[in-house]
Amino acid sequence: MTSHPAHSRSFLFTTFEAGGVVAPVLVIAAKLARRGHRVRVMSDEANRSEIEAAGVSFVPWMHAPCRADRSRQTEIVNDWDVTVPTDGLLMMIHKIMCGPALAYARDLVEELRREPVDLVVGSDFLAGVFTACESLGQKTVLLTSQISLYPVPGIPPLGPGFRPARSDEERAFHAEATCGLTGLLDQGLPSLNAARAALGLRPLAHVLEQFAYAPVHFLGTSRAFDFAPDSLPGHIRYVGPQVGPVAWAQPWRSPWPPTDTRPQIAVAFSTTFQNHAGVLQRIIDAGERLPIRLVVTLGGTIEPEELRAGTGTALVHSAPHDALMAASALVVTHGGHGTVMRALLQKKPMLVIPLGRDQNDNAARIVERGAGLVLTPAATVAEIEQALKELLGDDRYRSAAARLGARVAAEAENSPLADELEALANPTSPARARRASVAWTRDHRIQAVG
Repeated sequence: MTSHPAHSRSFLFTTFEAGGVVAPVLVIAAKLARRGHRVRVMSDEANRSEIEAAGVSFVPWMHAPCRADRSRQTEIVNDWDVTVPTDGLLMMIHKIMCGPALAYARDLVEELRREPVDLVVGSDFLAGVFTACESLGQKTVLLTSQISLYPVPGIPPLGPGFRPARSDEERAFHAEATCGLTGLLDQGLPSLNAARAALGLRPLAHVLEQFAYAPVHFLGTSRAFDFAPDSLPGHIRYVGPQVGPVAWAQPWRSPWPPTDTRPQIAVAFSTTFQNHAGVLQRIIDAGERLPIRLVVTLGGTIEPEELRAGTGTALVHSAPHDALMAASALVVTHGGHGTVMRALLQKKPMLVIPLGRDQNDNAARIVERGAGLVLTPAATVAEIEQALKELLGDDRYRSAAARLGARVAAEAENSPLADELEALANPTSPARARRASVAWTRDHRIQAVG
């Protein structure tokens, strides 16, 4: 039996299988476990092995959606089929965030009755978790694994990759987009309020009010990377990217001899299926035109036989990204937050080809900082070839990536998250000492009020 020090606290993290969402949770969960705390993680069965490898206890979802593996056949949010970008978010709202809110709430209530905890750490994608915590009076906080999904004053709303507003016209457009985003989220309100009614809670006027139950919202990204304003609402705190080794990454050895001096490029796309074999093929074809070596990690969702690779390309199911990127001149990626953070920690410039979700917004931040280029998924082989040439031949991209990477690394190394969670889990800390309420102005922009 594991012994715990007298000051030990108990934590329950809640997440779900969605590519880069899980890994940051395991980084902080493992850190707390090493400090002697009791830590459990509720997630999909697909994550059992990596959660247990992190040295924490695994709890599966029982009533809520629960993927058995990471294969494309078990994907719940099939957003690669949508033709309108907002339809992808609506799919997430109905299939994960709000649609099964009662199922997630039931699982959490049952688990907390089985074994209470000092603090629940919830995901910004799982409204039902906060419904359950509210119904029980359970202390909880919100932890993102990326830039904020929800509107934050002074930060462009998520969407097609907005850059910072530089005029009154752009600010007005961002305000309108914020209205649209909050309206989309409220498409899940009937399901969320049904869950609340089942747990004896009053109905809400907006979905975001449910997430406001958490007194602190931790942003698991870098302030230097994000379009962070000079001041933030008091309940929102940057805690740096939570990046660590991935348990399922396989060892990799270069097939090329040490005498091969061609620059190596790491191609790292999503570990969730986004129907991206066609994009990967065009990257491979572009690379074959240049004196370079490509290492393409397939993430377990694209099979090698789906692609045609020449002698200048190595296809692998997975590889340790840190080591692979360290040995590469640049990174070609879809722009998932975890992959972008790893590339920046290795100070590598990027060619970002976003496929959806938050990837356009991550790409906008890379381009704004001069640390890379962005192309659309429809980019031709010639366009990709030209972008690779530009990134390899212009030192300004490498210098910008190095500067930004150094700042991101400092935030990751000095993250206050573990200390903050320990303090909040202290039984003497008030359950809602810094509770954030949500005030809605007439144009539906969110403002945090004390």
